[in-house]
Amino acid sequence: MSETQNSVVNIARSSAWAPFREPMFRTLWIAAVISYTGTWMQNVGSGWLMTSLTMSPMMVSLVQAATSLPVFLVALPAGALADMVDRRKLLLLAQAWMVLASASLGIITIAGRVTPWSLLAFTFLLGLGAVLNDPAWQAITPQVISKREFTSAVALNSVGFNVARSVGPVLGGLVIAVAGSGYAFLLNAASFFGVIFFLYRWKNAPNPAPVPARRILKALAAGFRYLRGAPSVQSVLLRTGLFSVFASALWALLPLIARPHGSVGYGLLLGFFGLGALAGAGFVPLLRRQISVDALVALAIVLFAVVTFALGYVSNLHWLCFVLFVGGLSWIIILASLNISAQTMSPDWVRARSLSMYLLVLQGGMAAGSAFWGALAARRGVATTLMVAAFGLVAGLATARQHRLHDSSKVQFSTVTS
Repeated sequence: MSETQNSVVNIARSSAWAPFREPMFRTLWIAAVISYTGTWMQNVGSGWLMTSLTMSPMMVSLVQAATSLPVFLVALPAGALADMVDRRKLLLLAQAWMVLASASLGIITIAGRVTPWSLLAFTFLLGLGAVLNDPAWQAITPQVISKREFTSAVALNSVGFNVARSVGPVLGGLVIAVAGSGYAFLLNAASFFGVIFFLYRWKNAPNPAPVPARRILKALAAGFRYLRGAPSVQSVLLRTGLFSVFASALWALLPLIARPHGSVGYGLLLGFFGLGALAGAGFVPLLRRQISVDALVALAIVLFAVVTFALGYVSNLHWLCFVLFVGGLSWIIILASLNISAQTMSPDWVRARSLSMYLLVLQGGMAAGSAFWGALAARRGVATTLMVAAFGLVAGLATARQHRLHDSSKVQFSTVTS
């Protein structure tokens, strides 16, 4: 039997929960879930606090834009930096940055000194730390888990993120209802210390050969040249950009939709969205075996468009929870399929740079779209804006015939954590 066949057999025999038997991965996974939960509490607190400071749809939507904008601005430099320095030290710096940003926002909020613009500024700073953290964070996974359990470890990381997506908003809503948004921000700051403690004690091997900055620039230039000449890459990026711009309307305006139901209701809505995403993650591999990736994405986008439209006209909390559960289900199907296409659209030598461009398009579309939908909602109202976004999601499917998504049955599926 060949080495490749042996690897496949080992993966097949490996339990999905086997990585938890390795103490280093288990400790980091628990710390990461706590940190993710704090991040979702922060997201609830930021969105809810802005609706307390102003009911302007534009300002409320800018919270989502401030969260996404750092990815659009510094994702590529952050990835290059993660290859040039000791990742452990870079991660410690990024985690400390996020502690300071979240704690500072919590303190000024409790003191009653927060304004809409200061909230946006600290949200941007927190997002900047997250972008600095993410490339190095993903890159250390092979260093904390054995090669045999790597695939299962990636899947468990995604499970952890979606568990936090389900639990964090509900906890955040309860904390806000009892104590206020400032304490949700302080709890988020505290949630980073588990990861910091792990990184402080972790004795990793430093990057063996830091890459000179000039080589990074040349590599980026080569990557852009490849992207310009690769139709399959352009198709994935176009489909991703169209979806992210129109889908961002839901995230931008959800705090206004949830406002009549209080902070607990807002947390519940986000929690049901997370539950839908968690449920959908289990169905994606089965659905991908039954129908083509283009058909699957098209059906999920139509479903997400229906959800977006319904949010403008449904006011009952129970029905809103159901609608957002369906929204989470369709969301994870779309993003998982786009992510798999992004992972398989390029050869190994340029894959990381292609993925960086994919993330830039995804998050850049979210940032630009959020600002646009907020401005439109201020002029035309929330319901009309969501209707326009829903129509745009469906209209974007017109590009599917000419720009098909790259599909590969040879790629092991792993759930997206977006």
